[in-house]
Amino acid sequence: MTDPRTDWTRPEIAALFDLPFDELMFQAQTVHRAHHAASQIQLCTLLSIKTGGCAEDCGYCAQSVKADAGVKATKLMDVRAVLQAAAQAKDAGSQRFCMGAAWRNPKDRDMPAIVEIVQGVRAMGMETCMTLGMLTPKQADMLAEAGLDYYNHNIDTSPERYNEIITTRTMDDRLDTLAEVRRAGINVCSGGIVGMGETRADRVGFIHTLATLPKHPESVPINALVPVKGTVLGDRLIDTPTEDRLGDPTKKISKIDDIEFVRTIAVARITMPLSMVRLSAGRESMTEACQALAFMAGANSIFTGDKLLTTANAGDDADAALLAKLGLRAMTAEEPLRACKAMEVVA
Repeated sequence: MTDPRTDWTRPEIAALFDLPFDELMFQAQTVHRAHHAASQIQLCTLLSIKTGGCAEDCGYCAQSVKADAGVKATKLMDVRAVLQAAAQAKDAGSQRFCMGAAWRNPKDRDMPAIVEIVQGVRAMGMETCMTLGMLTPKQADMLAEAGLDYYNHNIDTSPERYNEIITTRTMDDRLDTLAEVRRAGINVCSGGIVGMGETRADRVGFIHTLATLPKHPESVPINALVPVKGTVLGDRLIDTPTEDRLGDPTKKISKIDDIEFVRTIAVARITMPLSMVRLSAGRESMTEACQALAFMAGANSIFTGDKLLTTANAGDDADAALLAKLGLRAMTAEEPLRACKAMEVVA
């Protein structure tokens, strides 16, 4: 097996986006079947272990202190409560437990509890992922020693548009954290959000940034913007916008077209063939047909359950019914870990 390419050019990626839809889907499905079981979907559960009060000003996020979305700040959850939630997720069929804390970066005083949580969830036989913001080298090493499988740190959008979405940190800050995670030996989970008013060129730049990292992220979540009233981007999508840093206050943004969303999934699959491509936030408003096309385009992981961090999700029953309708099955706990080890061999 040859190493996956990391030298994609923007014109090459743009050309993929421009393919006739049936040809793009054929290429994506061909790549997907060469590296993944076509009928298997990993079920993941996401839990907010520390909600609200984040110092970052991400324009899409209800947990930012800059947002007026009614999200109350909480302290870090008790370790036992997190482990109980993980056990319930496993009982409901999840193989992967993802945990998010609304921090710019964790404090050293929080790390012993975080380490205990990682160790406890792994002891249940579940794959673990955390997103805690930026990390120091010491913190990354502590997470690695605890056995954390994945660390999530999304790049969100293209480098050119990044500072229109977030001003409290830079794209380079994000990439530095990903490099630190990689150095520590933790698998990288990094993707972004589409439907934030970006152009196709921005989506090209977003995919290009990930596909040209020295090693592709093992996990690539693709989110569709979930509009939350009281956030900069949510108000621009669902209400009359007020003056903000994103330009003309009279200009609304529109929900991303389903076909364009699926194109983004397909291009991610082609350019990062070994990665788990995760159909993430936004599914609660997607049709079954859109989700089916996303699976055909190469998405092989979803967040299940009724809630993501602070927004609604499709729910276990709806997901089980959809997978049954499509003839797809949930992965076992061992299958995604085997896929990750295969990626390590190739790299």
